[in-house]
Amino acid sequence: MKTIIIGGVAGGASAAARLRRLDEKAEILLLERGPYISFANCGLPYYIGGDITQKENLTLQTPESFRSRFRVDVRIRSEATEIHPENKIVRIRNLETGETYDEKYDTLILSPGAEPIRPPVEGIESSRVFTLRTIPDTMKIKRFLLEEKPRSAVIVGGGYIGMEMAENLKKAGLSVTIVEKADHLIAPLDFDMAADVHRYAKSEGIKLILNNGLKSVSETEEGLKIGLEQGSLSADMLLLSVGVRPETSLAAGCGIRLNSRGAIVTDSQMRTNIPDIYAVGDAVEIQDFVTGQPASIPLAGPANKQGRIAADNICGLESSYSGTQGSAVLRFFQMTVATTGLNERAAKAASLDYDKTYLYSASHASYYPGGSNMSIKILWDKKSLRLLGAQIVGFDGVDKRMDVLATAIRFGAKVTDLANLELCYAPPFGSAKDPVNMAGFVAENVITGKLRQFFWEDVESLPRDGSATLLDVRTDTERARGFIDGFMHIPLDSLRDHLDQIPKGKPVYVHCHSGLRSYIACRILMGNGYECYNLAGGWRLYESVIHEKTVPEYICTQCK
Repeated sequence: MKTIIIGGVAGGASAAARLRRLDEKAEILLLERGPYISFANCGLPYYIGGDITQKENLTLQTPESFRSRFRVDVRIRSEATEIHPENKIVRIRNLETGETYDEKYDTLILSPGAEPIRPPVEGIESSRVFTLRTIPDTMKIKRFLLEEKPRSAVIVGGGYIGMEMAENLKKAGLSVTIVEKADHLIAPLDFDMAADVHRYAKSEGIKLILNNGLKSVSETEEGLKIGLEQGSLSADMLLLSVGVRPETSLAAGCGIRLNSRGAIVTDSQMRTNIPDIYAVGDAVEIQDFVTGQPASIPLAGPANKQGRIAADNICGLESSYSGTQGSAVLRFFQMTVATTGLNERAAKAASLDYDKTYLYSASHASYYPGGSNMSIKILWDKKSLRLLGAQIVGFDGVDKRMDVLATAIRFGAKVTDLANLELCYAPPFGSAKDPVNMAGFVAENVITGKLRQFFWEDVESLPRDGSATLLDVRTDTERARGFIDGFMHIPLDSLRDHLDQIPKGKPVYVHCHSGLRSYIACRILMGNGYECYNLAGGWRLYESVIHEKTVPEYICTQCK
């Protein structure tokens, strides 16, 4: 049996290695248009910033090592130009010599990946405009930094790569501005969770221009003039990080079915509509694990799994891909941002009847030094209680909590199941009531009616005509740092002594700093016959969101 694999990196290289492990006699040909078959594309920004110092560390497998270990016929700088399914032939061009030749196959795996989107704007082909997807892209940027010594950079796109490059260009000594078309950075986050990221980015010296997009690029004697939809600014270099599109022209040319966005449609065994042709990685349409709907979520982990599954099925093993839930983590300077499953925008688009809550929990026992708080947001289905998604922004311990939540989603857990998880505890690592447990406790209280919530977006519309009581139960010191207009102030520990100041028969809306003390206040009030609602996430979340919705950085302060 002869299998040709078009494209290496995560999906293609994984498929080749799995095929060899399953069938020592198989003939395996791996074609790669570039000079590298398997490299750490997630590590590319860190080579530019200097965390990774050796270029060789980015190369996971060389053609020589792959041949030696797996006996795979690896041909780099070889481009598949045509597929003829009726004859099971791939036409190949040697990019070094220009020679064109044909190879027959029994099975074919497509792993062409995706290419960076280059917006169709004037001047985008300037030598000072870069994308980052491959090692050659990385070396091009590295050479520019060393030879041209730029002092400023604009990054168009505030996704994971854009954020990582902002950090690493800043570490390389550049002044960095992120331009983002949306109203917040990191699309998998909701705005309220991204607000902390915005504030932290600015504290690290990163300038933000949101709600604005790229319009034009032109070279000047000093560098680049970058035209935006609103205003313009100058920089020495520009990095495009506005997303990727499936690289599927080869597939389209031989009749393989594509979706409306150009991604290859496969079944759960990674088979295309053409017999004996499989497809894996960033070029394929996947099923969203939570909603069951078609989606595109280009991530390395799913690509590796899909390569393995395609190889299994080629070798006669039953293996299926069950969908992608979008689990991802980002380190940004010292901050960690992690997501899994659905955010609110996706839940609404899927017409799900969901509920949500927020926590602000310590990474480990508060009495043990070195801890920090993390912001947690969870979504669940109101009817089934199935956990739908989670977002965490913090510093220490974010990744391990998100891994637990991602696992819970994968195994269909209810949000209330989080309360019952028995997680590892010692003071340097966590708390006896882990933040994941706390998420379950809070959700359980909401579901059983022990806790009624209102949210930051409800605050402005709360009645201030005397038909309700608005109550702040923080300390005097906390209140002095800022407050919400219209909220009377009674610290929690003196609340029972001042119940006579709170009229009966009217709803009470309560907040504290994070939502915990105001929950206690609500239990006191409900125990005394009041109807009470707690501000989810508390003053801390409200202030963060409102501040980021009103700060002047949302207008391009550099624009002319």
